[in-house]
Amino acid sequence: MSDTSVAAALRSSARLVVVEAPGGCGKTYQGAEFARDIAPALGDGRLLILTHTNAACDVFAARTKGIGSTIEIRTIHGLITEIAGAYHKALGLPADVGAWARRNDGYDQLARQVASLLEQNAFIATSLAQRYPLIICDEHQDASADQHAIIMTLHRAGSRLRVFGDPMQQIFGNERAADAQNAEARWTDLKQAACHFDELDFPHRWTDGEPELGHWILTARSTLKAGGQIDLTAVRPRGLTVHYADNTSQNPRGFYVARPASAAIYDWGRQPRMLVLTGTNDTCTALRAFFNRSYPLWEGHVRDGLAALIAHTRQHTGSPAELATGTLKFLETVASGFTPSDQGKILIEEAAAGCVGRRRLKPAFIQSMAQCLVDQPDHRGVASALARLRELMDSGTAFSEVNVHHPRELAEAIQLANFEDPDDGFSEIARRRTHARPKLPDRAISTIHKAKGLEFDNVLLLPCDRSAFSNSPKARAKLYVGMSRAKRSLMLVVSRTKPSPLFKI
Repeated sequence: MSDTSVAAALRSSARLVVVEAPGGCGKTYQGAEFARDIAPALGDGRLLILTHTNAACDVFAARTKGIGSTIEIRTIHGLITEIAGAYHKALGLPADVGAWARRNDGYDQLARQVASLLEQNAFIATSLAQRYPLIICDEHQDASADQHAIIMTLHRAGSRLRVFGDPMQQIFGNERAADAQNAEARWTDLKQAACHFDELDFPHRWTDGEPELGHWILTARSTLKAGGQIDLTAVRPRGLTVHYADNTSQNPRGFYVARPASAAIYDWGRQPRMLVLTGTNDTCTALRAFFNRSYPLWEGHVRDGLAALIAHTRQHTGSPAELATGTLKFLETVASGFTPSDQGKILIEEAAAGCVGRRRLKPAFIQSMAQCLVDQPDHRGVASALARLRELMDSGTAFSEVNVHHPRELAEAIQLANFEDPDDGFSEIARRRTHARPKLPDRAISTIHKAKGLEFDNVLLLPCDRSAFSNSPKARAKLYVGMSRAKRSLMLVVSRTKPSPLFKI
């Protein structure tokens, strides 16, 4: 039985154990139980769990609660940033390497420099290996070439590795075919180098949900992995619903299904503990409108819009017009209805002119936002302008057409006014968010990417057409990740007019 053999391999003296772990087959349980058993026996060293997302950190933290200082749970970005910070002078970087990476979109460069640093300075790798004699690598299929090199350098320096991964869940990065092939080759090489390789194969996620659905999803995974089509014409398991309907929105970023086909989607979406999954942020926003804004968007831990706003603000401090442009771009990521051609145009014009003219009605309210940027042409002015917009919306004075889809991200942008330095503010806000461990509501809409690592009783996956799921390795992985979030029931909204090549219909 794979559960038993994997547990034994993890606890063996082997220096490198590799486990291929499909979603829902007990990977987190195996890793966390192993950590609980082994961490107290490591002496002066600590067990390091490396993940790729803060959400995964949260899950491992909950599963290993009470172990104390014998364990550290970090994202791979966090570990790399810490190493780079300790040796920033040797790398030619500022002391706050995290802020530098955010401003310059430099996380890949940071990983490359740290990989080179460890390769060329064995004493640094040895010191880290002594601190972390045992490392658990979670979701290793998402590791870049440089991140993989860092981990393997620590392994050569003395760290034992327990590596969990699943090539069929590789949905981050690897936009180019060559990158995907290289990632696949790294996983193959890792398996061949392992002292012990095993696979988890029992669908634990569905034991207290719908077991038939779990076995069907694992079979679908094997089909997708082999390059085949999922047969929707065959007998379907309990828990699976296939609904044929086409997205007929004229907007390529929109979503619209005409009646009567839409009725089944609305009805199915009323289930408790229900997650609506789709491929892009734009489609998430369109789906929120489709469901009459009754379901919130799951914002997760990542704040790309806020990070971009901070970078833009730092670059254009002192220029109210440029800050207005950055504010407008940020609003486009977190809300709809504050349009560049209407309100946005006035905001930029007023900021550029210094708000010296006289405005009436709604333009006067937009002018009051621009005045914040004129008075304080920095991150605090941007935060004040956003706070003014929220105040106007809450009062019902104006802007009823503006709908905020990411309220937490907007609130965090407004909080920047409390900090002297925007990068310090971003770091502190991110720290607070991580410790707060935001939870999913009972019903929500999310991208497949943000839902990775989560599980929900009922999942609605749409649209399942060729634009969302082409015949690429990444599309196959994305489809599998989306389907495997469902514990009890799964509805696939499948197109007949624009069929995905991944389905036989």
